[in-house]
Amino acid sequence: MAVHETTPIKERILSVLVENRAGVLSHVIGLFAARGFNIDSLAVGETEDPTMSRITLVARVDEKTLEQLKKQLNKLIDVIKVQDLGDEGYIDRELMLVKFRTTPELKKALESIMKTYKVHVVEENAKITTIECTEARENRKKLFETLKGHDILEIAQTGAVALSKKEPK
Repeated sequence: MAVHETTPIKERILSVLVENRAGVLSHVIGLFAARGFNIDSLAVGETEDPTMSRITLVARVDEKTLEQLKKQLNKLIDVIKVQDLGDEGYIDRELMLVKFRTTPELKKALESIMKTYKVHVVEENAKITTIECTEARENRKKLFETLKGHDILEIAQTGAVALSKKEPK
């Protein structure tokens, strides 16, 4: 039996610039699905050029698999550019909306949370309080753990969006 050297599995953020056409997203996602990889986060949106969209996805992969995925993504006709943002500095954000039952304890806890995280109350009444958080991915994860101790009624999160800190070529 052959012994293969494995590389550690790490969370990676890929930014994939694509033609803004129907079906492109399914082709990109199909590469991951065909290999049995889960995508942890996915966000897609039009860029400054309406003929292009940016797909930002986060997945846990090893280095060898990451290189294969990047090569295969680059072979897709509608893919313009693939960036592994882990190789360069990047700025990322995720949006999270959380609905709670309004209580005096929640109001007190939110005062402290709002000093630590980019959180603000978007709607509040006698029964329900809804907050919005726009944070870097790692901070959003920490905030989520902090909020679990409160009476969460509903939660919705976007996928990560990210841009390289480098000047575009």
